[in-house]
Amino acid sequence: MTEPLPPAEDREPIPAGLAYDPARAAKMMTRFGHGAWLGMRYHGHGEDWVELALPWREELVGLSASGVMASGPIISLMDNATSMAVWTRLGNFRPQVTVDLRVDYMRAAVPGRTVIGRGECYKLTRSIAFVRGVAYDGDIADPVAHVTGTFMVIEVPTT
Repeated sequence: MTEPLPPAEDREPIPAGLAYDPARAAKMMTRFGHGAWLGMRYHGHGEDWVELALPWREELVGLSASGVMASGPIISLMDNATSMAVWTRLGNFRPQVTVDLRVDYMRAAVPGRTVIGRGECYKLTRSIAFVRGVAYDGDIADPVAHVTGTFMVIEVPTT
């Protein structure tokens, strides 16, 4: 069982001015944990968006006879891409929680193709980030899925 977090005033502060770099953060994500097992890779970023790549492999297939990547890895890809877009827009890392992530599938991913997840943070309030994104496996105009969602951004003390 995990221990509850200490009160905010007792937590280690995040150093002020620590800029968030999605390419650097993705290197950690691809070496450890769930993102590493899935095989996610950094693909690109801009001011308020991040793209991650999820290469096709047998372990990610839902029904082996079809060769189609399962929905779970694509949902994880989009959750990661959209959350990284929030940090990119903020310019720094802050803890956040996925409040809602709606995924609308348009079609199955083509067997054998890498799926690219592009997440964008299009609005920030003091505590909520609004995101949208698209998963595609070739032409972004022919998406596998669209996503929309919200994240709660947690304020932490800085030094």
